Amino acid sequence: MSVHVCDVLIVGAGPAGTAAAIALSDAGRSVTIVDKATFPRDKCCGDGLTTLALRELEALGLEPGRVDGWFDVYAAWLRSPSGRVVEAPLPTTGLYAAVAPRRTLDNELVQLARRRGVTVYDGHGFNSIDTTSSEHVDVEVDSLGTVRCRYVVAADGAWSPVRKALRANIDGYRGEWHAFRQYASNVTGPAAQRLIVWFEEDLLPGYAWSFPLPGNRANIGFGVLRDGSRRVQDMAELWRDLLARTHVVEALGPDFELEGRHTAWPIPARIDEVSLTLGRVLFVGDAAAATDVMTGEGIGQALLTGRFAAEAIIAGGATQPEIVQNRYEHAVDHHLFADHRMSKRLGAVLKHPAGARGAIRIVAASGAWGRRNFARWMFEDEPRAIATSPRRWHRRLLTRPGAYLNR
Repeated sequence: MSVHVCDVLIVGAGPAGTAAAIALSDAGRSVTIVDKATFPRDKCCGDGLTTLALRELEALGLEPGRVDGWFDVYAAWLRSPSGRVVEAPLPTTGLYAAVAPRRTLDNELVQLARRRGVTVYDGHGFNSIDTTSSEHVDVEVDSLGTVRCRYVVAADGAWSPVRKALRANIDGYRGEWHAFRQYASNVTGPAAQRLIVWFEEDLLPGYAWSFPLPGNRANIGFGVLRDGSRRVQDMAELWRDLLARTHVVEALGPDFELEGRHTAWPIPARIDEVSLTLGRVLFVGDAAAATDVMTGEGIGQALLTGRFAAEAIIAGGATQPEIVQNRYEHAVDHHLFADHRMSKRLGAVLKHPAGARGAIRIVAASGAWGRRNFARWMFEDEPRAIATSPRRWHRRLLTRPGAYLNR
């Protein structure tokens, strides 16, 4: 088998991997991505894009018009366990939320990486890794052979084969959340245009959602805490029960139809506990358990950690892996750890029906300004933990526009 040589090998062509690849390629590094899947491929996900994700995508140069199924969102409708429904509009200074199917979003990111000079081998899975050399890493890839590189960015998901091969995984770890999703067509109710979040009493601190897509379609699903009391086998029954609830049927319309099969997946949200680096290997996205522990949102965090990994490699160069490690770990700590801790605290409040009812009641009573800023707080990563992290304060903290302002 031949030896393929590059500066950086990225295992995984999702948002984290492609974000790292594009940033590295733009900086003049030779970059190769391998992924066992052949694109386009689907990914179990709610398909929601927060402000963080949108800003990162805009910075990468992704054009929403190239993503089939992209849907701009300008408000969220929240339903309390008591049945109270509140509209929370988003600011109009740019885009703060959107929905984009992962099949088309991830495929466009792969194509964008190719256009920016990245070599992409989809349909080629990771086999093994050799980190014994102090100067390079050798990775065996299906049908490709040995890839020799200075650094490896492991963007290979919650079950990260690279992490497992390096024995850096957490034994028995199955993620903090269960999530369950299916697409629906012929959506004729308000859900055809509205992003809806249902805080159902039996799901707390989790929630159910309906995210709109073009053509009277929607991504609908729910996420629940993995607390030992729920079995994966019970989720299909819970799904059927949820879809029969009156307020859900009213939102979707009486004639909505489910497409294909439902899918379930674990959500890892333990970035403050897992190892982020090991020698010349950096873990990003789900492989770094970089998901919001309160909302289950992970696309923005994936893009961000991918960019941080690229910036660290660029700063440290080929001969200084210690600088690369330190810079990457510091960036993740600075930008994500405070939000992670704040999300844990808020999740503890929303765990109780009284807490969820109280939160929605406060939003309803806060007036137009309060509802607008609550929606921004919900969808924008930055303000959430700002009170506890003054080192992140800056002049435009409360006035920064959303993404794609001049689109």
